[in-house]
Amino acid sequence: MKVMIVVTHLLGTGHLARALTLARAYIAAGDTVCVVSGGTPAPLLPYDDITFIQLPPVRSDGVDFTRLLTPTGTIITDKEMNIRSRMLLETLTSFIPDILITELFPFGRRILREEFRALLAVAKSLAPRPLVCASIRDILAPPSKPNKADFADEMVGTYYDAVLVHSDPKLTTLDLSWPVSPKLAPMLQYTGFVAPPAAQPHPNFAGKGEIIVSAGGGDVGGPIFEAALAAAPLLTAPMRILVGGTVPDAQIAALQTNAPENVVIEPARRDFRQMLYHAATSISLCGYNTALDILQAGTPAVFIPFDEGNEVEQGLRANALSAQSGIATLSRAALSPRSLFDTVQSVITAPRRDTGTAHFDGAARTVEITHDLKARA
Repeated sequence: MKVMIVVTHLLGTGHLARALTLARAYIAAGDTVCVVSGGTPAPLLPYDDITFIQLPPVRSDGVDFTRLLTPTGTIITDKEMNIRSRMLLETLTSFIPDILITELFPFGRRILREEFRALLAVAKSLAPRPLVCASIRDILAPPSKPNKADFADEMVGTYYDAVLVHSDPKLTTLDLSWPVSPKLAPMLQYTGFVAPPAAQPHPNFAGKGEIIVSAGGGDVGGPIFEAALAAAPLLTAPMRILVGGTVPDAQIAALQTNAPENVVIEPARRDFRQMLYHAATSISLCGYNTALDILQAGTPAVFIPFDEGNEVEQGLRANALSAQSGIATLSRAALSPRSLFDTVQSVITAPRRDTGTAHFDGAARTVEITHDLKARA
């Protein structure tokens, strides 16, 4: 089949990472895939093996999702938005997919609703019509107003054939974060977690015995890095801080001015997932992909959920996962050198948990589910 995946990440890179994992699962099944990305380039996420269309990129203004900026920080123009929409529609009508997947929309990215609505209207007019699916993570940002949930229900009812929920319902169900209406419930298809194949332990045992501090691919890790530096003198294990984002060099230089001797600070690494197998513990945010990396590797973990701008998604995920041994949640409000030290000690000494209890085959299951739905359409 021909599969088109449309994704725009605005803050971190998790949405794009998940879309690329899905794309590789379809390719492994023999399908032809086109990924259309409207977010900023993400150097740590290679896509040389995937047909990849880059729209004029946009990002959010930090946690303010009410306006779109260019990578350089200027407000995106109507001309650039029109170019995005035209490229998106040209890709759709030239590629003519059997399956069209929109990542997050209509449960988020409402600021791009005209762009998506035009795409969906053209897709609906195609003959044969593609199977249209929304792809969403385990925990969503709960709607701040009822009309946002109503909008999602309306869009799903008008344009979509299914909503792919990339979660293991034994751990997290959609109703933890989103009002699942009677109209929406029968559209849900739980796929299991969408994770790349489990990493192998690092061949050089990189990270062995270390406390690894990370904050994903965005620019929101400052408070975690500062707290970790302050807690480092209390800890006997060496600490490694991995800095991502758009200007890692400047942030690394600033952090190094106050770094104790037992702390190494460097840019985010592509072998991060392998390092987790050897780490004494991980300190991180609780984004979808990071959480799956921790679950797959079985690493003791302290999650410090991102909660700026009334964001609650990561807190809901962290609280759900903290029921497992060796995982603890520490809120930003409670974060201090002492509380971080105590929480690290609690997860390091906890019994090791079973890494085989959750379903990480969500990408392959997504392929199976959508192939089956298309065959029955």
